[in-house]
Amino acid sequence: ILKTITSSLLLTNIASTSSDSSEKAAKILQQMNTTEKLAMLHGHKGLYIGNIDGNERLGIPAIHMHDGPQGFRVTGTTGPVGSTTAWPSGLTVGSSWDVELMYKWHAAMATEFKEKGATIQLGPGIGIARVANAGRNFEYICGEDPYLGSVLVTPAVQGIQDQGIMANAKHYINNEIEDQRKLVSAEVDERTRFELYYPPFDAAVKAGVYTVMCSYNRVNGVYACENKETLDHLYNNMGFKGWVLSDWTATHSTAESLNAGLHQEMPFGIYFSEQAVEKALDSGEVSIDTIDNAIMRMLTAMYDIGQFDHPPVGDRNAIVTSEAHSNLAREIAAKSSVLLKNSPVNGQPLLPLKVQDIKCIAVIGDNSTVSGTGSGHVTPAYVITPEEGIRNALDNAGFSSVSVEYNDGQDLTSAVTLASTCELVVVNVATTCGEGNDRESLSLGNGQDELITSILAVNPRTIVSVVSPGPVLMPWSKEVPAIIESWLPGQEAGNALADILFGIINPSGKLPVTLPNKDNEVNFTPRQYPGIGHPPSAYYTEGLFIGYRYYDAHNLTPNFCFGHGLSYTTFDYKNLQVASISNDSDSYVTLSIDITNTGLLSGSVTPQLYLSFPEAAQEPPKILRGFSKVELSPSQKQTVQFQLSQRDLSIWDVTTHNWKIVPGTYKALVGESSCDIKETVSFDI
Repeated sequence: ILKTITSSLLLTNIASTSSDSSEKAAKILQQMNTTEKLAMLHGHKGLYIGNIDGNERLGIPAIHMHDGPQGFRVTGTTGPVGSTTAWPSGLTVGSSWDVELMYKWHAAMATEFKEKGATIQLGPGIGIARVANAGRNFEYICGEDPYLGSVLVTPAVQGIQDQGIMANAKHYINNEIEDQRKLVSAEVDERTRFELYYPPFDAAVKAGVYTVMCSYNRVNGVYACENKETLDHLYNNMGFKGWVLSDWTATHSTAESLNAGLHQEMPFGIYFSEQAVEKALDSGEVSIDTIDNAIMRMLTAMYDIGQFDHPPVGDRNAIVTSEAHSNLAREIAAKSSVLLKNSPVNGQPLLPLKVQDIKCIAVIGDNSTVSGTGSGHVTPAYVITPEEGIRNALDNAGFSSVSVEYNDGQDLTSAVTLASTCELVVVNVATTCGEGNDRESLSLGNGQDELITSILAVNPRTIVSVVSPGPVLMPWSKEVPAIIESWLPGQEAGNALADILFGIINPSGKLPVTLPNKDNEVNFTPRQYPGIGHPPSAYYTEGLFIGYRYYDAHNLTPNFCFGHGLSYTTFDYKNLQVASISNDSDSYVTLSIDITNTGLLSGSVTPQLYLSFPEAAQEPPKILRGFSKVELSPSQKQTVQFQLSQRDLSIWDVTTHNWKIVPGTYKALVGESSCDIKETVSFDI
């Protein structure tokens, strides 16, 4: 069986729009007077998070924008709480490394947005986790790697836009810090931006995204929404044909922003009010051509996606969640969970649980944390707790006689007493965060580390389930036999956890971020994070060396490596070879490897291709350049191909301001994580 993985950042640019859409947009534009044009340059008061009034005279439908990247966030004007699905977080689904699951998630979310009457979903979030404790890491599907984000953003954008509403790629660009996010300047060199922070946005453009949101922060001293250099890169280097709207109150000027390439101020018109823009037009600071370009981009996108022919008809008060979506939320949370550790206890791995050997399960700890806060938060109609999920699984399997006892862990003595009386303990520890602030520490806090060690002292058959918005410290990880990381799993958290515990779903999630041994293990100085000065500037002097790239370059071993994730079965990697080198820009180098399921259970494996560049390229020791999720039954073998494009083999040249291939010897490394390399092969370019 042959499976091909194309690792180039591909797909046609749907948002380049059809000529028919452009022609229709041009005809409407010709009929618009200046007042009508200016009205589209800013948001208006309305029932959604973002509102652009329609134009009844010309038949231009209204634009309804709504949060967020992880589901429709119900507000006081958009229906009852619980009327939408509280899905797993972006980082959670990012840890699935699964393009099909990513598409299903975004398609399902988009149907809820559409049924609520929204025309733009404000997502996906595609920032890079430069800082492990950044407050919005949980919203972003990229984790710490631009290639991972670039591959996953394609099905995200398509899943949304295939439902007839627009996606919004955010936040452009270098919005990696939440503390003082409206003031901080990200001081980032050109090469680092092109190689590390631009690629997910470039991939979103190639996937056809119609809108991009510029961020609050400054980049090299200039606010992102008026930064001509970074916006020129979006338009000229990436080829973006849609429109850029500001984050809410992230606009700081009229002429500077319009001339730099911002098209729409949200949520209201302050700098882009009719009066302000008319003044800029009268003074000659802004030309009518600039205004026409902005409106043309909006109208063309609206025609292209079909919103002129099918304007919003959804009901903002509708109940749009469903049993099917709850089931999908459960599937996503389970398939995205990462089995970090599964060591033997009395000679056998603790997981999956063998129910016939259990009379009592103690469930101890947090039972309500399933999401982050801020614009990415969705209030659930219900939350399945770990206790409920385990009870449900036992009842469904005909083992309702097994006792499941819960303790919230707040009283250490009673929690330890319960743990000592049952054959098995599941400790659920949790922390969360949200928009506007970074986490002060990667520690779990609230005495949860002590809770785990105290329970482990009386019961070695202890499983720790971790719920977190990003990396957390696990000082007890060497002693605990089994650890599951589920990030922020959403409303079906307990059922998804039980699916993993009992082997209903064989775990296949992979870490999209490195889990460190201590806070600031990458040795950021205050100058790098959170920044120095008033207002602060954060200097990205680490360049390309973040996450696993830093660990590799400094020969450090993290607690758990980027890409790590266990299964209940095992896999063998053999025969990595260079199949061909051609002149095709999309499949310049083709490699193949044989993967065999050597265990007793069916399961999914994610072979990861890393690439080492010639020394002259001055790249990190290795960088991710390919992956695929492969389902194999016991003893099944599959040949997997990786196709490297010329872009995959290139670095950004700051002299020519273009991509270039450095001649020399390249090494391909394939394995199960950045630390667990199974096969290598070298080739010359």
